[in-house]
Amino acid sequence: MNKYIAEFIGTFFLVLTIGCTGIGAGAGVIAPLAIGAALMVMIFAGGHISGGHYNPAVTLGVLIRGRLNAADAVPYMVAQIAGAAVATFAIKFLRAGVAVTPITIHTGPAFLAEFLFTFALVYVVLNAATAEGTSGNSFYGLAIGMTVMTGAFAVGDISGGAFNPAVAIGISLLGISPWNNIWIYLLANLSAAIVAAFIFNIINPPGQTTPIATDEPPHETPR
Repeated sequence: MNKYIAEFIGTFFLVLTIGCTGIGAGAGVIAPLAIGAALMVMIFAGGHISGGHYNPAVTLGVLIRGRLNAADAVPYMVAQIAGAAVATFAIKFLRAGVAVTPITIHTGPAFLAEFLFTFALVYVVLNAATAEGTSGNSFYGLAIGMTVMTGAFAVGDISGGAFNPAVAIGISLLGISPWNNIWIYLLANLSAAIVAAFIFNIINPPGQTTPIATDEPPHETPR
């Protein structure tokens, strides 16, 4: 249960930051910096408990990589989506009266943008936080947060910069993204996670990594 609570809290604050910086906070560099920083600190806070996924795509990638028990996958995703949904209520209260202008995206570029940077995110998570060669490092949270920040700067104006199905649901609930765009995020994010995990397993052959089979994550290497 502790793992699921940690996933709920981390996703809550990630989506809270996205919503509060994306609605009524003005344009510029504030949103990507704040979002990357929020993800980074939440990973450092909860990584030793749950692995600090805060993203169903990351959970799927870690599952395929072999560092998450299959029985935990769905509860992780439920906790993440619940955290995102509850965050939208807080955002609507904090930004009450502020008009929300839905983003307009083009399907092809948005899909590719979401696929590429979700791939980058899951690839970085697996290599920085689960690979044997980086075991016990202290930089994984920074690396992951910076990946999301980079993606937000690079393609945020193309796709909205979700890179995360829970975030996609959150921005849809907030009206930032129309619901008819949700399939783009879900398909791009989850397919990118699958590809990233398979590539990770190819370039990290058996013997160079050590799958975790226990219920609790090791404290020195987050999942």
